[in-house]
Amino acid sequence: MIAQHKLALAQVLARARRAPLAWLMMVTVIGVTLALPAMLYVALDNMQRLAGGLATTPQISLFMAMDASREQVADVETQLKNRADVATWRFVSRDDAWKNMQADAELADVAAGLKKNPLPDAFVIEPKEHDNPAALDALQQEMQHWSGVESAQLDAVWVKRLHGLLALGNKLIALIAALLGFALLIITGNSIRLQIANQHEEIQLSRLIGATDRFIRRPFLYAGTLYGVGGGIAALLIVLAATWFFNDSVAEITALYASDFRLTVPLADMALPLIVGSALLGWLAARFAVGRALAGIENY
Repeated sequence: MIAQHKLALAQVLARARRAPLAWLMMVTVIGVTLALPAMLYVALDNMQRLAGGLATTPQISLFMAMDASREQVADVETQLKNRADVATWRFVSRDDAWKNMQADAELADVAAGLKKNPLPDAFVIEPKEHDNPAALDALQQEMQHWSGVESAQLDAVWVKRLHGLLALGNKLIALIAALLGFALLIITGNSIRLQIANQHEEIQLSRLIGATDRFIRRPFLYAGTLYGVGGGIAALLIVLAATWFFNDSVAEITALYASDFRLTVPLADMALPLIVGSALLGWLAARFAVGRALAGIENY
């Protein structure tokens, strides 16, 4: 069995050496097609990294009731100390908040018109899961019902907006990848079908001397797989080249904002899925094309 696989692979490589330009063109077409969703993925990944560096950490503000007792305030402090999902927190007493309000030039006139301190004790909390809108909402809702808490306000509008935009971007990439994947199935299948047509008489002769469909199919499956592997590698090289090309312009722009941000390619996350996925598409296209072709030859 291993010898048969080696023979099939040797046949495919021999055909590639006889027609290198045709193989190179096929691999380039696959590479360019796969590079489009891959570059969108890289752009989305860099946007997420840039947004993570620019955005501030969301906060939950706990405002205690005006009649909250010292015991209730102490109980809230104890709960915050024991929470694994709370990164940091600080207590702002109503007296400190009143002094800050009186010292604020924009609010001094408002404070002067008030007869007494209207501000409650408060806790300012930074959650650990600051990029998970669902977890932030759940934490805010839970704290809202703590004893002595009048209101729990979550300052995370930007997190929800960013999460929504990234989710939309991921769906867009998935849709484009699916459409282009279907196109690659057609392109690769037509190429394999053309090879089969050129070897029509050879396939008929092989059948006459007892060759099985599996034996006949094997070289074409290797050809489709190698098309896919070559196309995946080509797509990766195109993405790396495009990233390098755009980085000069990105560097000029980010320098104006005193930032050292650069475009990066997440090779660890992208390289293997891209090449394996492309190889699988090539194999599936070859499998389908050979199956139909052999059925046609049999009925001929």
